Amino acid sequence: MRKILIINGHPDPESFNRAIASTYIEAASRQGAAVEYLALGELDFDPNLRYGYRKRSHLEPDLLQAIEKIQWSDHMVWIHPLWWWSYPAVMKGFIDRVFLPGITYSVNERNELSGLLHGRSARIICTSDMTETAYQLDYDNTGFTQLKKGTLELCGIAPVSTTFIGPIVEADESQRSAWLAQVAAIAAAEACPSTSPLVCHE
Repeated sequence: MRKILIINGHPDPESFNRAIASTYIEAASRQGAAVEYLALGELDFDPNLRYGYRKRSHLEPDLLQAIEKIQWSDHMVWIHPLWWWSYPAVMKGFIDRVFLPGITYSVNERNELSGLLHGRSARIICTSDMTETAYQLDYDNTGFTQLKKGTLELCGIAPVSTTFIGPIVEADESQRSAWLAQVAAIAAAEACPSTSPLVCHE
């Protein structure tokens, strides 16, 4: 059974990112996957890494539970809007506080980093008010690169797939429904990656 963790990085509980998360959860669960959900905007934690890496800050209960869910999962889905070429502050703070030495990676005496999250895959779903072409050509896929290359793959997570959804600001209900149908199809496939969704469901 696939163990999937959905991480919603949008702080607004009524955002389209929440609709994406709900759609993914429903479709993956329908195929028999075990699914956990983290809405980062609802967690109670200090997003500031106050001492840098000089000493470890106390991990709040919500962060300890989040770490357990990350370690439990074999596939993660990160959902976030594109803000200022990156993702929201609450998501950056979550990564700073949780992706720490001894939890998601280790560093040897030569200061070489080794990921501790091998055996897991991930998908990033990014929403934006721009087109995918503009994101690629003008923004150089900044948010994808930062999260995929700068965090997930460094910690051993692979493969990391990406899905771009936009422009949101111009989308009517028909377009939003089409995007959610796309997310449902992705979820069904990722819930049972070694076979077809129908076979997995049976």
